[in-house]
Amino acid sequence: MASGYTKMDPICLVENQNNQLTVNPTALEILDKISQPVVVVAIAGLYRTGKSYLMNRLAGQNHGFSLGSTVRSETKGIWMWCVPHPLKPNNTLVLLDTEGLGDVEKGDSKNDSWIFALAVLLSSMFVYNSMSTINHQALEQLHYVTELTKLIRTKSSPSSGEVDDSAEFRSFFPDFVWVVRDFMLELKLDGRTITEDEYLENALNLVPGEDPQIQKSNMPREYIRKFFPKQKCFTFDRPTNDKKLLLHMEEVSENQLDCSFQEQSKNFCNYIFTEAKTKTLREGIIVTGNRLGSLAKAYVDAINSGAVPCLENAVLTLAERENSAAMQKAADHYSEQMAQRVSFPTDTLQELLDLHTACEKEAIAIFMEHSFKDDNQVFRKKLLGTIEKKKEDFLLQNEEASTKYCQAQLKQLSEPLLENILRGTFSVPGGYNLYVKEMDKVEHSYNLVPRKGVKAKEVLQSFLQSQAGTKESIFQADKALSAGEKTLAAEQAKTQAVEKELQLVRQTLNELQQKMEAQEKIFQENLLEMKKMKREIESQLRKQERMRKQNQRVSLGGVLVKPKGHQPGSS
Repeated sequence: MASGYTKMDPICLVENQNNQLTVNPTALEILDKISQPVVVVAIAGLYRTGKSYLMNRLAGQNHGFSLGSTVRSETKGIWMWCVPHPLKPNNTLVLLDTEGLGDVEKGDSKNDSWIFALAVLLSSMFVYNSMSTINHQALEQLHYVTELTKLIRTKSSPSSGEVDDSAEFRSFFPDFVWVVRDFMLELKLDGRTITEDEYLENALNLVPGEDPQIQKSNMPREYIRKFFPKQKCFTFDRPTNDKKLLLHMEEVSENQLDCSFQEQSKNFCNYIFTEAKTKTLREGIIVTGNRLGSLAKAYVDAINSGAVPCLENAVLTLAERENSAAMQKAADHYSEQMAQRVSFPTDTLQELLDLHTACEKEAIAIFMEHSFKDDNQVFRKKLLGTIEKKKEDFLLQNEEASTKYCQAQLKQLSEPLLENILRGTFSVPGGYNLYVKEMDKVEHSYNLVPRKGVKAKEVLQSFLQSQAGTKESIFQADKALSAGEKTLAAEQAKTQAVEKELQLVRQTLNELQQKMEAQEKIFQENLLEMKKMKREIESQLRKQERMRKQNQRVSLGGVLVKPKGHQPGSS
């Protein structure tokens, strides 16, 4: 699963034990290895209504999510199954099977609400599974949708009003599919045949009246239309009339199912495969497997802390995690590439600075590719600081390598000279001039050595200074030289020494200038990049403003007028 999918069995993603929700670390490890975008389909509904069987069909299997043949609910928490998407080769299909709602063995109904809310938060298509018909009772059983505004927040700061906050839900809520199982009615309304979608639309029409009970019963209808961007309905006949087969559906072959059920299942699966979108967050952030795991953990952690899961906080947590990883990936790339490309010692300082600039650009590109929502450039600045420290380390290594190499070369070239000094070769009249010539030969040979690096002159100067005492001794011992010759020779020696000192100063100033120019170049490039990102952020804010206004219009138009002839409870 390094970049995509490897076959796995269903695994519990969110465990529910003693009314306490926890995220399964093993499931997180599986998701962390999925770098592909994910299409997430979640199913919820009353317990023992065949949800798991329907999800197994989406996976193309009879076995997978556990089925039960008794009145006891089989699924606990939220189970996950990652399978290859049959129509989107670069996406992974993540199926989420939730535990049944309304289980009489559970003591805390709040637990059901959290399971329902998590399924909505994590999915890109939400399937609600019910039995027989969409009537008043079925809508009452869907009261969980009316609690979403209390269980989910879009922003970390409290909104000025519940309506404002809930109006934004539509921008990130999944599409809604209502599946009615064992449907026995005729799809007719006012004497005409209607479609399944028209059946759902009619069932979601608001019941007129100001009575508090009527308004309460209208809330699920209103919220489904208001929150979920798209609604769809499927009705299913009984899979078979053979009760024995119904008790062991995982063992039933396709040809043992009623033809109508086979056709309905095929239509349902094709719709899910075709219409279920890749899971995305605000600002078009695509959710991959590893991001889905991070979101699940962030939401469950918020629930366990007593807080309300917040989309904005979850995205920020996700951004911090991914930006930290992107920063580390970029910094590692810089270190690896510099280590591969730099051959110590470099001939010049500029050679090393050019390699640094190239590797830094690559590292920044990698960071930009794998990061998001670094609006204040916090992680980018940290990356640049890290790279700067690494650059200083490479500069130090380069200097150390140059020093070591130059010292070794001088040691080898000066060995004959030092041996002659020990033998007293220069302790004769005219020995000083002979010594100076030998020293010049050593220096000339040293200058011909290639790629000595940035410390070449400094090491040479240090060697010459180490020989200053010996040079002076030979000079004093050379009694054959005239006083004038000695004075001239001394002045020449001093002039040469001063010239070498000046050369070293010039080299130091030149290196400092090169470093300053390189820093200025990087500064200008970063300034251009930040201006570009500012323009992109401003463009995104304008898009968000247009979306907010559009959502307001959708919200204001959400209440439909009661069709003529409709009476309360007639659905």
